[in-house]
Amino acid sequence: MGELFACPFCRQLYEKGEVEICPECDVHVKPLAELPPSHDAQLLDEPEHEVPPEDQLLPWTYVGRGRGALAVLALAGLAAFFMPWVHEFSPEIRTLSGFEFARHLPWIWAGGVAWFILLPLALSRRTIRQMRGARVAAGFLAGMVLTTVAARLSIVVRPPHPLVPVRYSWGSGLYTAGALALIALFFAVRFGGSLEDMPSRQARRGNETLH
Repeated sequence: MGELFACPFCRQLYEKGEVEICPECDVHVKPLAELPPSHDAQLLDEPEHEVPPEDQLLPWTYVGRGRGALAVLALAGLAAFFMPWVHEFSPEIRTLSGFEFARHLPWIWAGGVAWFILLPLALSRRTIRQMRGARVAAGFLAGMVLTTVAARLSIVVRPPHPLVPVRYSWGSGLYTAGALALIALFFAVRFGGSLEDMPSRQARRGNETLH
């Protein structure tokens, strides 16, 4: 290798004394051993960038770390929004779902819209860092449903006229929505799990230093 000379630019090889100036680049040739590695060699020597476990992309079907639980709870919450929320016996005889109830009382929409937003929020988080970063948002949405249910149960319906009696009972959909919201809040504050047991999908050579 010490008897070989090369052009610093194109790296064309020449024997010692063959040429002093590269005919292609018009640059003085130098001993090959004195030249730094070429650009291609440097690229081959560079280690692959390792993605941290918390930033590795998980499959769409991943259900761990609360992701699947929140998605299922959101679907169940949407179903509960269309279940009976109130049974009215006087002055009318009718049963209203959460959806129908919201058409008469707009703030009830919060109990359905929150589930509608929570579903894509959970499914769109595909890394552990994204899941943990969405804890506050997921908890807020679950709390919004819980607040809606609690407010509806605590507010007494006043009759439109003192001589008109109002008789009603709350339906199963209202209680189901409240129970689901409590469970969703539990999973929301733990969304993404801990950073101490993160699985890694990174291919390893076997000679890395583990920390």
